[in-house]
Amino acid sequence: MLFTLPFAILLLLRGVARTAVIAGTATAVSNRVSRRQAERWSQQGDYPYDEPEPQPQPTYAAPPPPAAPAADPIQQLKDLAALKDQGILTEEEFAAQKAKILGS
Repeated sequence: MLFTLPFAILLLLRGVARTAVIAGTATAVSNRVSRRQAERWSQQGDYPYDEPEPQPQPTYAAPPPPAAPAADPIQQLKDLAALKDQGILTEEEFAAQKAKILGS
């Protein structure tokens, strides 16, 4: 069915007007319901916004940072061996540090 342009515009305007009336009615009803509810709450003294403010949550100290990861004992022994080879550590110092690293 083919409509003329003025008739199509009238149909479009009719739809827009209907939507505006429905939206206006819905808004008016919603506002009236909200006002009535607020009046009831104020009469009963149970208005939800009259609640006391919540108590602040206790604050706790931050947990300590995790301990540094233990050094790789094999790498420590290699470093000690390099220091001994360079003459920085004596044989006794090397043995003492080696025993300390190996826990024996």
